[in-house]
Order: sequence, then structure tokens, then C-alpha cells
Amino acid sequence: MKRLLFSISVLTLALAVSPFFAPVASKVNSGPTVVTPETVGLSTNRLAHIRTVMNKHVAEKHIPGASALIARKGKVAYQETFGMADMEAGKPMKMDTIHRIYSMTKPITSVALMMLYEEGKFQLNDPVAKYLPEFAKMQVAVEEKDPQTGKPVMKTVPARRPITVRDLMRHTAGLTYGVFGDTLVDREYRSAKILGQMNLAEFVTALAKIPLQYEPGTRWHYSVSVDVQGRLIEVLSGKPFDQFLQERIFTPLEMNDTGFLVPASKKDRFAKMYTITKEGTLQPIPTCSTRQECYDGFPNSVPDFMNSMGMLSGGGGLTSTAYDYLNFCQMLLDNGQYKGKRLLSRKTVQLMSSDHLGTIPGMGPGTGFGLGFAVSKAPGEAGMMGSPGEYNWGGAAGTKFWIDPQEQLIGIFMIQILPHTGLEFGSEFRVLTYQSIAD
Repeated sequence: MKRLLFSISVLTLALAVSPFFAPVASKVNSGPTVVTPETVGLSTNRLAHIRTVMNKHVAEKHIPGASALIARKGKVAYQETFGMADMEAGKPMKMDTIHRIYSMTKPITSVALMMLYEEGKFQLNDPVAKYLPEFAKMQVAVEEKDPQTGKPVMKTVPARRPITVRDLMRHTAGLTYGVFGDTLVDREYRSAKILGQMNLAEFVTALAKIPLQYEPGTRWHYSVSVDVQGRLIEVLSGKPFDQFLQERIFTPLEMNDTGFLVPASKKDRFAKMYTITKEGTLQPIPTCSTRQECYDGFPNSVPDFMNSMGMLSGGGGLTSTAYDYLNFCQMLLDNGQYKGKRLLSRKTVQLMSSDHLGTIPGMGPGTGFGLGFAVSKAPGEAGMMGSPGEYNWGGAAGTKFWIDPQEQLIGIFMIQILPHTGLEFGSEFRVLTYQSIAD
């Protein structure tokens, strides 16, 4: 179900745009302090291209609304919103609009797990079964054709080696998602409703009964492995996953609008989700109130985030804002520190943002994968503007972020469109950001 992937598309009626730049040392929408672009080596004239391009998308109803933010050298140099957070209600997009960030949850989960790594709770090459015994004797699926019917049948063989914690973090565990493909293993995931109405402990138990799609360590394959990390965090810390995130990440990073649920008091700031119909028009996606209903209906219905979804998904369950996610990114760019509080060591951030795949296939040319992020190895090979060592990820509704240590640059793009496959709004924003560098 490639329709599920994550990216950026949009619509909208009006051109509701927030202030392009704020004056030095001013505050916008109670957010971070903003400086003029030239202060940090960006060009105001060149940044104006972002407005031109995004307003055109809004005017032509390609997108409903979006917000964009650029920080460089520890300062916010650009923030702007376009279009509507809710077209039907006439609510403009704002910088503090709350978005479903889907897989941009994954780097947060990986940071949480690496905090426990720093405390000596595990080693990266430890077998996962050391802490989650359900994974002790995994089988690997082998698809063969039935000689009589010609239909594929599944046989299994014992995995040649155990799944390690590092496999979970770099997507080489041999797990899958069940929604992006139609292998026999994918069908097993769907039959077991692996992302349905379960808590994390039940999810891990059900998952471990299904054969792996690949031998551990042999291929990068996007999967539910980060949801397994959420359960691992519970076991290693002795705390519920959401409590650990709140205490160790959200509170110290002042991520006050980030969580698995949107409180009723903030519902007015929650963006509506849209889809692009076959006719090319924008249409709101209905919401669902139970995880099972949402799982069965995705992407034709999305969680309302007003009600508990059962499983706390470390792979895609959070909502957040551009401002909150900036705090998370800035902590990483500042080598694990935020306003004098250290969440990770410099060496841990370096380890996470290094390529851990080497020659393991699965990612595109010039791109590797670290512990929670895609990592740029060679922008020329990838055909993507950026710097070697830049790391990034995105979400199913088109949200996108990247951190470029070489340029001391953070880019964040928020949008709410499902599915996003084939839509390049976030990639456009990336190019428009890099072309504005003037130093």
C-alpha cells in the first residue's frame, strides 16, 4: 500500500499568510526568538521564493495549507504559514497549529532509547530477545510456488542470527509494516491486525509469532521496528512509554504541544487532514475514534486524537507543532543540549547521525541510515541538494525535517495530506531553503 507513505501535498482557498520575517529579538505566536535572515547568512530576497511558490500552490488549490520554518546557527531566520489549517471552517494555518507528524515520531523514540543506552541499560549489538524474550526463536519466511496451484505458499526457516537492538533502530530487523507491500508476510500482518487495538506488550507478543520477511541484518526495510523500540523503552525503564517521553524529552525540551492525544483545550489548533481525489480536488478525510477503526480505514480515515488509540505508537503516533519539533531538532544540532540541559552526549548524537548500513542494500543512492534518521552520504549521488552528514526524516501526511550540521541549518515543513506519495512540496521547500544561503 504505497499510498501510505509520507510526504507533502496541499490545497486551500485563501492565502492566509503569517508575517514573513519578524524583527530581531521579537517573538511571533509565543514561539522562538527570530532574527533577520542576513544575520545568519541567508538572503531575504531569495527566501521570498518560498512565499511565491507556496502561495501559488494555495491559489491553485494544490494544498490546503502549510507552515515552514528555517533555523540557522541557533537562530530562527524564517517562519511563514500558507493557506488554511481547516478550509471548511476558514481557520488559517499558524505556526502553532498542531499536526499529525506520523513517522517524524520515530526519531523521538530513537532518542528516548539512546538515553537508556547512555545509562548502560543495553548494548546496540545485544539480541532484542535479551529484553523481549518473545523474539528468541524467530523464523524467516521463504515464499515458494505451489507446484499444483501455482500460488505462492510460505515456508519458514530459522533465522541465521538474532535480531539486535541496532537492527531495530536502523530497520534491518527483517520486520515489515504490512501495509506497503503484499507479500505473504504482509498479509500475515494484516490478518493479525498487527497495528490494531493492542497495547505495546500485546503488540510485541503478536508480532513475534509472525515470520520475518528478511534475514536480520541483510536489508534495510521500513517496518514496525520503532514500535518495538517503544516496548523496549518500557521494559528497560520500568515506565509507560508515554510517561518516559513526557518526563525525559517533552518537558525538558518545552515541547508543550506534543503528545499522543490532543487535549480538548487545544482542539481548535488541530489541523484537518486532507486527501487529493482522482479528479485533483482537495477533500477532508473523516476521522475515527478507535485504533482498530483507524487501522481498518487508513488512509481513508484518520485518528481524531481525542480518544486513546490503545497502542502508543513510537513509529507514528505523535502530534506536534513546528515550534515543538524545532526544539527537538535544535537539541540534536547542539550535540544533545537544550538551554543548558543535556539530554544526550555529543558522541551519542554523532553515533545516531552516522550511517549504520554500509553495504546493506535498501536505501537509495547516496543515502544511508543511522539510528532513527536517514543520513546523506553523497548529495550528488542522491540528486538532492544538501550536505554530507545531513540527517532527516518525514511523516505520512507530508511533514518533513532535516538537520544539516555542516551548514548549522534546520528545516521544518508541516502539512496534512494523505497519501503524500508523488507530491514534492517538502522537497521544493528544501531546495528553496538551500538556495537562500548567501554566505
